[in-house]
Amino acid sequence: MKYSHWVSLFLIVFLLQACGGGGSDSPMNKGPDVTDAKVELGKLIFEDTRLSANNNQACATCHAVAAGFADPDVTAANPVSEGSVAGQFGERNAPTSSYTMFSPSFALISDPVRGSIYAGGQFIDGRRNTLEEQAKDPFLNPVEMANADKQAVVDKVSSGPYSDKFMAVYGSDVFNNTETAYDKIADAIAAFERSDEMNPFNSKFDCYLQNATQFPLSTLEQAGLDVFDNTGKCSACHTLDPDPVSGKVLFTNFQYFNIGVPSNPNNPANIANANFIDVGLGGRLSGSAENGKFKTPTLRNVELTPPYMHNGVFDTLEEVVEFYNIEEKQFASPPPEVINDINADVDFLGLNEPDDIDALVAFMKTLTDGSGVGVCF
Repeated sequence: MKYSHWVSLFLIVFLLQACGGGGSDSPMNKGPDVTDAKVELGKLIFEDTRLSANNNQACATCHAVAAGFADPDVTAANPVSEGSVAGQFGERNAPTSSYTMFSPSFALISDPVRGSIYAGGQFIDGRRNTLEEQAKDPFLNPVEMANADKQAVVDKVSSGPYSDKFMAVYGSDVFNNTETAYDKIADAIAAFERSDEMNPFNSKFDCYLQNATQFPLSTLEQAGLDVFDNTGKCSACHTLDPDPVSGKVLFTNFQYFNIGVPSNPNNPANIANANFIDVGLGGRLSGSAENGKFKTPTLRNVELTPPYMHNGVFDTLEEVVEFYNIEEKQFASPPPEVINDINADVDFLGLNEPDDIDALVAFMKTLTDGSGVGVCF
């Protein structure tokens, strides 16, 4: 089976990191110039509801730890987070902010199987390259935190309960320049997003990777892993190979695909305009060939992050698996949101037995952070 190959690869990387002292304070895990004080500050900013137009929304409102750093209050029937201003909604289901630190910069890359393909970036359309750039956007987005301008955000931080900590990290004169202060706010958030708290790698599956004999999966979970890596071909995009930079299994290749996801009639954008189509990557790149493509998400914590897909059209993992098991998406009901240029190399799962679906879902639930605590952590 293929997974014996990547388990061996992971063990080699794990042992090399252990010999090299690759602990939680390593640059690989936390990024450049990240201190505990900066991480603590970033968390305070991340959780501060005052940093919105109506003092009612923080980053953590839509990226809550209990929901795998996604929105705990959305469902397929109510798939988009409401902004600070009542009645204001975006167009997309809030993705997890966990493990986003590992996404490379957006680029057109050469894939040995797929040829030239876009990969990386922040947000599900890759429109920002770094965590710092990404962190600046929600504060000023009118359908999110809806602040009037950068100065409004800076003023709230400078008058807030952690302003002394902010100046201790960035200097007593940091609030003298709006652009500088705003950049540092984003820098602190990015530091928290690079922290072990947001990237713990402490799932049951991580225990299995450390020692499959000592920390085995259950029979059902092991069957699900076999489906994931073989019959279902899930690992073609949600890769099991250790990331070459971090040495971690990230469950994404960060590439962009149109997999034929249907529209969600409950999306506020579709309610406002029945003809609304989210073209994804095509909205920021010229050429209709990129329409309908979104970045492959990590599957870590996927149990905690419903609803699923860019528009939250599916409420359960079982529904997602059943969707992937449809061979001809262009003939499906409901039809794909973007019917053209569905990626031909995104294979349907080919599952024939209900037990296969149960097994695959059981395996995905081993990716939930904290499920390895008390097992090997």
